[in-house]
This record gives sequence, structure tokens and C-alpha cells, in this order.
Amino acid sequence: MNSIQSTALEPTRHELQNLSFRQKIGRWIPVYGLVLLTVFLMLVFSILLPDTFPTLLNLRSIIFDKSIIAILSLAAMIPMAAGRIDLTVGYGIVLWHILALSLQTIFHVPWPLAVLIVLCLGALMGVLNGLLVEVAKIDSFIATLGTGTILYAIALWHSGGRQVVGVVPDGFYALNATFVFGLPIAGYYVLALALAMWLIFEYTPLGRYLYAIGASPKAAALNGIPVRKFVMGSFVASGVLTAVAGVLLASKLRIGQASVGLEYLLPALVGAFLGSTTIKPGRVNVWGTLIGVAILAVGISGIQQFGGSFWVEPMFNGATLLIAIGIAGYAQRKRGAAQKVSK
Repeated sequence: MNSIQSTALEPTRHELQNLSFRQKIGRWIPVYGLVLLTVFLMLVFSILLPDTFPTLLNLRSIIFDKSIIAILSLAAMIPMAAGRIDLTVGYGIVLWHILALSLQTIFHVPWPLAVLIVLCLGALMGVLNGLLVEVAKIDSFIATLGTGTILYAIALWHSGGRQVVGVVPDGFYALNATFVFGLPIAGYYVLALALAMWLIFEYTPLGRYLYAIGASPKAAALNGIPVRKFVMGSFVASGVLTAVAGVLLASKLRIGQASVGLEYLLPALVGAFLGSTTIKPGRVNVWGTLIGVAILAVGISGIQQFGGSFWVEPMFNGATLLIAIGIAGYAQRKRGAAQKVSK
């Protein structure tokens, strides 16, 4: 996938040595442009909406609403690091949140076992995606679009197009409804997951192997990296995290319906793609992905508090993605110019 490069474009010490202070600022701004834009939006909305935006209630609302998207974005990021894309993050959550509830309400499965079953099914879905991409050699976009559509069809069949409702244990509700230090527990899930993924991608061979595969699968294979194994593993990890998001969505909504879930696909992918344009431009990364989700959350929250219409959210998602791609392109041109100067 040419649009997903695993070669970071952040400036190196060697590149910065012979640059003036102004030129150094020009090289760093594109790298942290999205971060600065996020902070700028927060300041603007806080000034314009002092009674509603910079409040604990609004922070809770943002975390509660966007934590699931953040988990899906991190899930999508893993195959992206290997140069693949997984569209089942948006389709799978539909089936997984329905199953998490129906296993308890229809089949009377204890909620811990129901959660475990959903996670195992998510892993199996990842195995199937990996086999289609690495063994059958189907383009990852096409393969996951096909399997995702099948998952959505199964969700429709299983639910009969109706809501899945029923009484489930308080322990299951607590998975997403608990507050810790005044903030939703889902935010802590995201933080813990992000820290774990950051450590893996930045400080372990696994992360370096995935980035190497994303940069050049052939070169990675020639260097002894088992490409098929790691790509399939990335799809399995993505499938498990998608199942986790489905469980949390079920705990949050307390009902299951096939019409809920698909709206998570675009924001999740946008968050992951935005993550490849900041912190380490040109390479998907954990903190960049969270910044991508944050700017969507902050912007949409502020616009909605101004009374924005229902169409504002998808428009903001698309516009932000285009702006971020522009920033990444600027960073790439800057680096090319800097390399020519250094030569």
C-alpha cells in the first residue's frame, strides 16, 4: 500500500546540524503540526465556550464517546504498520457487540465466558483475514472489505434486524460504566493499551519487524524476517482489539443492533491515518493515532456545542484528514530539500 509508508520523516540530528533556528522550526512544525492544531482548537473553544467546553463534564463526555474509536484506531494501526489495512474494525464491531449481549440474554452464558468467546472469535477473524491476504494473496483492502461485509450480514441474520435486549449482570455493565478518579474507565483502557503498544513498537523486535515489513516486504524477507507470520499476527491483534471494542460498546449501549457500529469505521480509519502524519510523519505510530482521535473529538465537540448540524461530524472528519495529509506532504518536501542541502 503506497499510501501507508513505514519510514518516519521526522528530522534527524544530522539534518538539523547545519540549519538555522528558523529552518529548524520549519522542520519541526510539520512533525508536530497536528499536536499544535489540537492545542489551538482546545484554546479557541475554551475561550468561545467558557461555560461548557473547558469543563470536567465535557472531558468525561469526550472520553466516554471516543474511547471506543480510539481502540479501533489503535487496532487499525497494527496492520497499517505492516503496510496492510483492516476494514473489519468497522464491520466486526457490529457483530461482536451483538454477540456479547445475545450470548448472555439468549443463550444464558455467564458474562466472563461470553466476553472470552467474543475475543476468541475476533482472533479467528484476524486469522482468516491473514490467510486471505498472505496465503490467497488478495489485496488487504478487498479481502477485509469482503470479510467485513460478511460479518455485517451475519449480524443482520443473527439479530433478525431487531434490537437485542435483555437484562445482563452489573459486572458486565461495569466494564464501561465505572468511573476512576472522576473519569470513565474506558479512558484508562485506552491509555494502558497505548502504553503497551508504544513499548512494543518502539522498543521490541516485533515493532521493528512490522515497520520493516511495511517499508519493504521483500527487503524484510531477505533479512530473515518471517513476513507471513508477522502480518498474520498483526491481523489477529487487530481482530482481538476490535472484539474488545465490541464488548465495550455492548456494555455502553446495553442493547445490540446492527444499525450501530458502521459509523465507527470512518473515524477509526481517519484517526489511524492522521496518526501517520504527526509525531513520526510517514509512519503510523501510537501517540500520533491518539492525537488523530483527539483532534476529531475536540473539533466535533466544540462544533456541536455551537449548534452544528448532523452533517458536521463526517465533514469535519474528511476535512481534517485532507489537512493532515497536506501537513505530511509539506514535511516530506521539507525533508527532501534539507537532504539536498546537506549533500
